[in-house]
Amino acid sequence: MVLVTRGGEGLFSGINKKALEAAMKQMGVKQQALEAESVVIRLRDKELVFISPEVMIISMGGQESFQVVGRFSERPRLRSYEPSEEDVALVVEQTGASKEAAIKALEDHKGDIAAVILDLKEGK
Repeated sequence: MVLVTRGGEGLFSGINKKALEAAMKQMGVKQQALEAESVVIRLRDKELVFISPEVMIISMGGQESFQVVGRFSERPRLRSYEPSEEDVALVVEQTGASKEAAIKALEDHKGDIAAVILDLKEGK
């Protein structure tokens, strides 16, 4: 769970902080502040970037949650390709190429296995 608030409006604004802390302690909730420089949340098509956020780890019931509070900006997500071990093994098996050559070819073709196999078999 990530709690994100905008513009400094917290989830518990207007509630007595000491009373809230006492109630949380009584329920076995522990909090720890982290000195984060930044937090990046990667979504499918974009990233949310928090600079100098307030970050808390909240431990309760054997689970940890992170609370991130602060202003954030959005940026498009840049996708890079890393070949999986399965793809590399398939290319090596089909072409007889070295593992290194298979990885380079997969990276060059951004994972297009058919193109990689054809190129390596043709000696390109």
